[in-house]
Amino acid sequence: MLSVALPFPAQASFCRNSASVGGSLQNNHEICILSIKRSAKNYWEYRAIVSIDRVKQPVEVYNCRDRIRVGKNGIVPFQPNGAGELICRFFQK
Repeated sequence: MLSVALPFPAQASFCRNSASVGGSLQNNHEICILSIKRSAKNYWEYRAIVSIDRVKQPVEVYNCRDRIRVGKNGIVPFQPNGAGELICRFFQK
């Protein structure tokens, strides 16, 4: 019997360790951008899937102009050193 093993495609992600306000080691989080797409209509918006501490989050829209994210839980302001700030800083013009 002949078996062939094919490797899974590489999935690149951009990750950063982030400390919340206060800089305590207990509040460090690993934030990874798993998938991101810039809006064609509104260049300041990104549709992204992120993971926080290796837990995949649902897709959300990150609005860099108004510093908010929109998802199934409604409109939420960016958290300090959170995924929204990472996305907006990394993908600035």
